[in-house]
Amino acid sequence: MSSEVAARRDAKKLVRSPSGLRMVPEHRAFGSPFGLEEPQWVPDKECPRCMQCDTKFDFLTRKHHCRRCGKCFCDKCCSQKVALRRMCFVDPVRQCAECALVSHREAEFYDKQLKLLLSGATFLVTFGNSEKPDTMVCRLSSNQRYLLLDGDSRHEVEVMRIAAVQILTEGFPPGEKDMHTYTSLPGSQPVPEGGNARATGMTLQYTAPGVEGVTQLKLTAGEDANGSRRQATAWLVAMHKAAKLLYESRDQ
Repeated sequence: MSSEVAARRDAKKLVRSPSGLRMVPEHRAFGSPFGLEEPQWVPDKECPRCMQCDTKFDFLTRKHHCRRCGKCFCDKCCSQKVALRRMCFVDPVRQCAECALVSHREAEFYDKQLKLLLSGATFLVTFGNSEKPDTMVCRLSSNQRYLLLDGDSRHEVEVMRIAAVQILTEGFPPGEKDMHTYTSLPGSQPVPEGGNARATGMTLQYTAPGVEGVTQLKLTAGEDANGSRRQATAWLVAMHKAAKLLYESRDQ
């Protein structure tokens, strides 16, 4: 990829919407796959009452629109201003209590998991039916649109083309299977927490340009003593959370 094309992918512009200032991609096609579109606001004439507590709007009780869902609320039910990074808002914006809770949870992804995905981790990577894995560093591109795999060769997987993600885990109590699979797209299920269970790998199914059918690759965290296994495990958990956001974006 040329530096000119890369710069065009990452270019951004500042725009003003009814909800506030947003820093959005210069070209919409290069936007983050985790992003959400701004909702259409419920017209004022269609909401004479708060859509949460049913308080009637009047001269003293003003109506406010939640920037995430677009519904009408009174000030009491829509008073929180919370960062909404999935819509690229520069400053925290007004949200109803339900949406604010979701945005707070998503903030952890942007503050922690996204940084892990961008920094990358080392895996044993198996493509298709190949029996020999390659040692590669897997990371998310800076514009969040591609998984980049670097080793003796280089591969790109467009995030929007990922059809299914399976997290492989091990370390369950005796009597249970040593390896469990959890499908993230569609119909995400959580990675098990607690006890000795840990993520050990991931299988991705995706469509590649010019290739018929679904392509598969498998990432496996290697065994070592220098900390890269821990980094790989954290990366897998972060990718699982990213897959959940991706599914929500598609389902919008």
